[in-house]
Amino acid sequence: MSAQVVELQQRIEALQGAPTRLTVPVHPALEGLVQLRTGASYAVDSASLALALAAGASRSGEWVGFAGWGDFGAEAACQWGIDLRRTVLVPEPGELWLEVAAALVDVLKVVVLKPTTLVDPKSASVLDARLRARSSTLVVWGDWPRVEARLSAERVEWDGVGRGRGRLRHRDIRLALQRGTRRDTRDVRLP
Repeated sequence: MSAQVVELQQRIEALQGAPTRLTVPVHPALEGLVQLRTGASYAVDSASLALALAAGASRSGEWVGFAGWGDFGAEAACQWGIDLRRTVLVPEPGELWLEVAAALVDVLKVVVLKPTTLVDPKSASVLDARLRARSSTLVVWGDWPRVEARLSAERVEWDGVGRGRGRLRHRDIRLALQRGTRRDTRDVRLP
């Protein structure tokens, strides 16, 4: 019965012109911990987590974008499963970072933004409104006012280098997800 109610609510929202909040795929390592939704913003504290959140959408065939990330690692992105043929990169948006982010949000499913300055609540609310109108998702590497959730790495252990020799194979990370006052942790193995 509840599936029918959800379906009817989605139909009503579509008829009223209200954007439906859809789920966005995440990397398999993050499934069950965080679920991205269109029209929302999320904050992360590392490049790996930013790539991980964008990877699910890219792996499912969506276009993704990165803005303000001057040292973007294309090889690392590929290792996460991001298809560079469907990736837009604006490494140095300068003072026009808000306009660049808004333009990317207009056409891409997931946009990763690394702001170079503190973001004021007014600028954030302008972009948040755009996210809802365009059914896009924003992942911010750094601080952002009023996010749906914050994902951070609490403990990181690398595996693969033994006695100064070898090759890094993976990392074991304790991830923390903060949603309002609720906090969840989970140990995951990342590539």
